[in-house]
Amino acid sequence: MVSKKTLTAENLEPLGAKKLAELLVEISEGDAAVRRRLRLELASTRSPDEVAKEVRKRLTTIARSRSFVDWHQIKALAGDLEAQRHAIVNLVAKADPTHALDLLWQFMSLADAVFARCDDSNGTVIDVFHTACSDLGNIARLARTEPKGLADHAYQALVKNGYGQFDGLVEVLAPALGQEGLEHLKQRMVALSKEPVQRLAGKKREVVGWSSSGPIYADDLAERSRVSTVRLALKDIADAQGDVDAYIAQYDVQTRKVPNIAAEIARRLLAAGRANEALQTLDAAEHRRSDWPDFEWDDARIAALDALGRGDEAQAARSSCFERSLSAPHLRAYLKRLADFDDVEAEERALGHAERFKDPHQSLYFLVSWPALDRAARIVLQRAGELDGNHYEVLGPAADALAGKHPLAATLALRAMIDFALTKARSSRYGHAARHLMECASLASTIKDFATIEPHDAYVDRLRREHPRKSGFWNLVSL
Repeated sequence: MVSKKTLTAENLEPLGAKKLAELLVEISEGDAAVRRRLRLELASTRSPDEVAKEVRKRLTTIARSRSFVDWHQIKALAGDLEAQRHAIVNLVAKADPTHALDLLWQFMSLADAVFARCDDSNGTVIDVFHTACSDLGNIARLARTEPKGLADHAYQALVKNGYGQFDGLVEVLAPALGQEGLEHLKQRMVALSKEPVQRLAGKKREVVGWSSSGPIYADDLAERSRVSTVRLALKDIADAQGDVDAYIAQYDVQTRKVPNIAAEIARRLLAAGRANEALQTLDAAEHRRSDWPDFEWDDARIAALDALGRGDEAQAARSSCFERSLSAPHLRAYLKRLADFDDVEAEERALGHAERFKDPHQSLYFLVSWPALDRAARIVLQRAGELDGNHYEVLGPAADALAGKHPLAATLALRAMIDFALTKARSSRYGHAARHLMECASLASTIKDFATIEPHDAYVDRLRREHPRKSGFWNLVSL
């Protein structure tokens, strides 16, 4: 049960409407964001038109603003944008989706100006625009927008997608566009691809950068952007129309041989019931020389083999993926397709392979997550000298998992991280290293026999001799 002291809507209700209203007015003093939100909510009690007026006024203000927004102000900007998006989608659209759609296009048009004056390195603002882009699809359906007019809006948006704010637009608008709108958009993109290249002569060309091959010209960048825009749009339109051949046509013959591109094409061919062509596309791909699987390509090929009834080959491919990378999903898929009792024997062979795997960290990660903790403990005990304490993302969870039944192995995993932090003088990790050392002390009382491994007290004494000046670490150790 929630405490009566917790700030919840239910607990605040007894204060009454008058008291809450007074508190809101008081809290909003000096907080522009809260005041804007209150104005929107107040406008919604009058009519959606009033909300729309408030939103349009705020969007105009944001568009005119020129002040730079740095990283510590970015949340406030994102919050302001989200409040306007929320008002459009949840207040205006319910009463007047046509008006809401117009407002949402205006909202999306802010993106270029907003990103030009803010530091959105953490993606907070672009997330708001991506959400608004998704909203366009729902509201366009509610507004019953004329398909060609909507396609024209989409065209203008896609050719001005400088910050990726309209990524995914074709997919979200596809239901509202229908075949008529999609075809109209396609024709506009095709026409754009045929427009003559506008190049300035000689010294009139603007240099915007330099590369190893010489100057980079503004008109060259504009041309590359146009080609990319057309290609990406035509791919999305092809997907929306279910036209696999049109999708494939966006890649030249050589590019289709890139493994991940071949996999994308193959998945679409499989969905269209063209498994033979999918397998041919995959087998024509040119792989880099690497023992590590190209999972997208491998998974698409496995699916193609299954679709063609070539189950034994699909199983061999799953087994190969596991053996090369210790991929748990591929092993589980392989075992699932074996007959009863055969899977038990196959699992034991697979776990033995994992225990002998060349990379002890990959081996340890797999065995801990499978889980096969006895084998994981053996890896740590037998290959302790190979463990790299910098792999804390593997060794930390391994130590936690092994602590209960395998405290000695857990101790060695912890020591690897401690030794790395001290030997490499990674002061940012001293806090973690001190905690690991205290965990070692706790585990020591449960270890009956250290065998050939240095006992805990001796280990601590050695650390003090080898790292006496690491005061930042020792000050954190409470032993």
